Amino acid sequence: MRRLTIQNRVIDDAADCYVIAEIGHNHQGKLKTCMEMFRVAKECGADAVKLQKRDNRTLFTRTAYERPYDNENSFGATYGEHREALEFGESEYRELKSWAQEIGVTMFATAFDFPSVDFLAKLEMPAYKVASGDLKNIPLLKYIAQAGKPIILSTGGGTMEDVLRAYDAVMPINPQLCILQCTAGYPAAFEELNLRVITTFRERFPQTVVGLSSHDNGIAMALAAYMLGARVIEKHFTLNHTWKGTDHAFSLEPIGFQKMVRDLRRARIALGDGVKRVYPSEVAPMVKMGKQLVAARDLPAGHALRPEDIAIKSPGGGLEPYELDKVVGRTIRVALQQDQAISFDILNGAESWKQVA
Repeated sequence: MRRLTIQNRVIDDAADCYVIAEIGHNHQGKLKTCMEMFRVAKECGADAVKLQKRDNRTLFTRTAYERPYDNENSFGATYGEHREALEFGESEYRELKSWAQEIGVTMFATAFDFPSVDFLAKLEMPAYKVASGDLKNIPLLKYIAQAGKPIILSTGGGTMEDVLRAYDAVMPINPQLCILQCTAGYPAAFEELNLRVITTFRERFPQTVVGLSSHDNGIAMALAAYMLGARVIEKHFTLNHTWKGTDHAFSLEPIGFQKMVRDLRRARIALGDGVKRVYPSEVAPMVKMGKQLVAARDLPAGHALRPEDIAIKSPGGGLEPYELDKVVGRTIRVALQQDQAISFDILNGAESWKQVA
């Protein structure tokens, strides 16, 4: 049975979808803004909030770090300055972790490099996210696996061969793995989401929880993914689409995030158990909309019923129309007025008929 547990929350096929609000760096490097995003995400129904942790000097080449970065979304003159402006250190992470515990939401982060894994391990993060860009980074995957915490792996920009390689690297060390279908477009075009990969993953990895990291605009694809078997959904989250930063445009604002969580919760309940049954709420409407067999005209006692003597009319509640062939040819014991219900008890031979039925 596929199952993953993150901070006492069990994720399996029978459970509600585990919803991650990807904060990333949408907090713009502001601690108070990030805390507010945590609070609102929790109110919207998120199970977890997620940040991104980079040791920028380790992660980027000198050329990349010192590259000029002059655009409307820049927080620094160079790309390195930009990334550093958005990065939280240990004191901010500890305060955010305490705040997450206080409001009752799980907090963890994506580790982009080896020092960041150590950083998050020191803070005892309950899970690790691996970005699509590190799907092929087997050394980093193995290092994260050794931390012994659940791993959520995005697979954007990869092939099945890449996913299998990552799976084979992680599982012998740490079987607490969740694999997310992901398309690494920002935003991702609908024709490139390929949600059927969720089914492919479920078939190929029958013991592994599967989910979707969704960069598309809107909430409908998350619900479609759940119906295909995704039990973890990650969506970028913002408080305002117009804020400075590259991710805000395709992130969900609170009202959209709340509706997505609502629909995902409803979907689990609505799936039911697969047994077709009549519910109490259907009884009255089906009497009102249903039909029964009635006399098409006034009929005398002893009359042998012919097809033209019988009408099918609403409301229901009497003899069902599917019994018509059993009624034709029988004689009635009492006179019937037009529209009066035809019942078992007024037909000759009704006792033997009931036994056969």
